Order: sequence, then C-alpha cells, then structure tokens
Amino acid sequence: MVVTRFAPSPTGYLHIGGLRTALFSYLWARKNGGKFLLRIEDTDKARNSQEAADAILKAFEWLNLEHDGEIVYQSQRDDIYAKYINKLLDEGKAYKCYMSKEELAELREAQMANKERTKYNGKYRDFKGTPPDGVQPVIRIKAPLSGDIVVKDGVKGNVIFKAEDILDDFIIARADGSPTYNFVVAIDDHLMGVNEIIRGDDHLSNTPKQIVIYEALGFDVPSFYHVPMIHNSEGKKLSKRDGATDVMAYKEMGYTPEALLNFLVRLGWSYKDQEIFSMNEMKELFDPKNINKSASIYNTEKLDWLNSHYIKNTPNSELAKLLEQYGLLLASHDKKEILLDAIKERAKTLKEMSNLVYEIITTPTYYDEKAAKKSFKDNAIEILEAFSEKVSAAKELHLPSDYHHLMQEVVDEMEIGFGKIGQPLRIALLGKMSGPGLDSIMAIIGRDETLLRIYKAVEAHR
Repeated sequence: MVVTRFAPSPTGYLHIGGLRTALFSYLWARKNGGKFLLRIEDTDKARNSQEAADAILKAFEWLNLEHDGEIVYQSQRDDIYAKYINKLLDEGKAYKCYMSKEELAELREAQMANKERTKYNGKYRDFKGTPPDGVQPVIRIKAPLSGDIVVKDGVKGNVIFKAEDILDDFIIARADGSPTYNFVVAIDDHLMGVNEIIRGDDHLSNTPKQIVIYEALGFDVPSFYHVPMIHNSEGKKLSKRDGATDVMAYKEMGYTPEALLNFLVRLGWSYKDQEIFSMNEMKELFDPKNINKSASIYNTEKLDWLNSHYIKNTPNSELAKLLEQYGLLLASHDKKEILLDAIKERAKTLKEMSNLVYEIITTPTYYDEKAAKKSFKDNAIEILEAFSEKVSAAKELHLPSDYHHLMQEVVDEMEIGFGKIGQPLRIALLGKMSGPGLDSIMAIIGRDETLLRIYKAVEAHR
C-alpha cells in the first residue's frame, strides 16, 4: 500500500509551494488506494504558532484535501524519540559528545584557516574516559566516514553523496534532550508507515542524514521524490509579491479551490497537452515519476484563466453561496439568474464578481467625468428622456429582451445609431462605460431603479 504524508512546520502559514507538495502526495496516495497522512512538525517550541497550525488545517478543509487517520503532532512524541535515542546509544551506534561550544568554535576557526570543510572531528566518537565536568552532552550518531550514500529519487534519478564530503557525526539530540529535525522525521515516517515521500528539493540535502538514521535503526528506506522549486517569471525564488503567500489569501482574493488545485498540479507536472483537470482526473492520471526535473514558473495569468473557466462552469446556485463571503446574499434575489449570467463571463475571480454585482445593484454616486463628457452631448438628454417615457409606459418589463425592445424603438423613432442611446444610458446606469449588457442591467435593477438612475444622470448633466 502506498502511504504518503504532508508534514508542515507551524512556524508560518501554509504557502503555495507547501500546498503543491501536499497535493502531489494526496493524489499519489488516492490513485493507489493508499493513505495520505498529516503530521504537524511542531518541535520548535520557540517558533511554533497554534494559529499557524490551525490555518494549515483550515486550508485543507477549504480545499477538500481530506487526510487519513489522526493528525500526528511531534510535540507529543518525546517519549518515543527518547526510546530510539537510547536504543542507538545502547547498540553503540550513537554516543554522548562533551565538546563545549568554545571547543567547537575553535575547531571551526582552525578548519576555516586551513580552508577545510567545517565539521565535527569525531573527538568523542570512541571516547572511554571520564566525561568533563560542567558540560551537558549532545547525542551524535556514528555516521559512515567513507563510501557513497545513494538517494534513489523518482524525479532526479540516483543522487550520489560522498559520505566524507557531506557527513560528520551529526547531532540527533541536543544538550537539553530534545531531538533534532532529521532524527524525528526518520522515526515518524517509519512508525507512521510512510513509504513514499514527495517533498521539495530543498530537502534533498537532509535525505542522506535520514538514510543514515533509517539504516542505523534497521528501518526500510522509503522511496523519495524531490520536487523542483516554483520560480517567478524571472527564474528567481518565489516571493510574496509573486504569489508565495498564505493559501487562505487565495480564497480572500476570490479563487476557487478547483482552480487553485488545477493550477498547482500543472506546476511541474503534465499529462499530454491537457490543461484543465477535474479532481477525479488528477487522481487517475497523476504520477510523480512524470514530475519535471526543472523548476516550474508561477504564472498569475494562467491562474486567472483557470479561475474564470471554473466560475463560468459553476452553477449559479453554487456561485451565490460562494459570493456570500463578500456579503452578497443573492440566494433569494428574484433576478439572481440574470445577474450572475450577466457577469460570470466577465469575472476572473469571485472577488471581481462581487465588485461587478455591487456596481450593478448600487445606484452610482459619481460619474466618470471623461466618459460622461463624451456621452452627454448633442441630444443625449432628449434621447434618455424619450427612453424613460417608454419605460414608464410599458405594461410589462421583466426580461432583458423587454428593455432591449424599448431601446430599439427609440433608435428607430429618433433615427439614431445604437451608440447614441447606449453610451449615455450606460453612464446613467453604472457611472462608467464598462460593464455587462444594458438590457441585462435594467432587467436586474427593475423599472423604478432604472428610471431613478436615468433621472439622476439627466439632472447632473443638463
């Protein structure tokens, strides 16, 4: 059975790169009928934030990325880690190191002066004497001093590390007894049954150390897939300005979960020329062996395009529910269907949609000066007043076509082009030149509001 995991540290909010890793791990587990586990790596008590941990769970809930089993919190597993540290000590695979901070600093200075790689020199590796007074020891693992450590990576192929170049007897427990990152990761992945690890390639340098721990404890080494980073359009590390922000900020900006996940799955992975994937298609088609070896490029235009696609294809009843987060209560609006149909083709985000709705349902408080000057000239006021008379006299006005018919009557009777009525009417209705079809706007706001807006605009531009 394939068992994957996502293991964020709650020192900050879940960002876009972490979410992509979680998505890849989730899809691979689901494709294989396996398990997708969630572990909160909260051993850094000084930097951990419960608020950040809660935000991670909130993001998973919003995106419908369900995990299997209970969430594992590393901060609750100190007894387990201590057990394995003692096991390595008892078996002579780890040892207590009494080197003081001052000694370590002197060693590093000497190595740097000799242009050597700075590393621990193994002073206490086979120490049999009396421990020095006043030094609380750290625990170091006996790492191999020579040979190769091979990371069998499903994305990069075999990555070979020379033990003498990258390893010394690294610390697995600090002087206060707290275990280090690489140690607890290896322990937890084994005990949780994780056998396929998909993570960012910034973790690749940690992998040889984790393999040393797996092998020292007799654990099976899992399969690894190290995913290249996400870069901005200039090929540099993604910043907040580029999109490396809290995942929940994407909800606030008006992106749908479907669009965001579709966008992320295509950052570094592809299937033929397909761009739009449902969740079921992602689960069916995703394979980490097809992840690109090079970094992917974050493209806001692509995300906007995908989001507009999902908005256009979302039922209006569901769109109305999504727009409630912006204070819009449209579920019982009698012109909900006309309203949403009028704007869903124009909006890239739900937030943009909400702004368009407010522009339609709110009487303008100002008029675009430049556009109004261009539109309210010649006989524009006369045209609007003629149209108002027809709107007032009409027996039934419900559909956009009803209003369009009246506009056409004015155009025909006054022998003018459609723009002669369209431009000043748009200014009257919205206060600006852009927006949905005029007939749809009037059908949405109704007869009385249409007449009110025309009256106010005429009075303002006489």
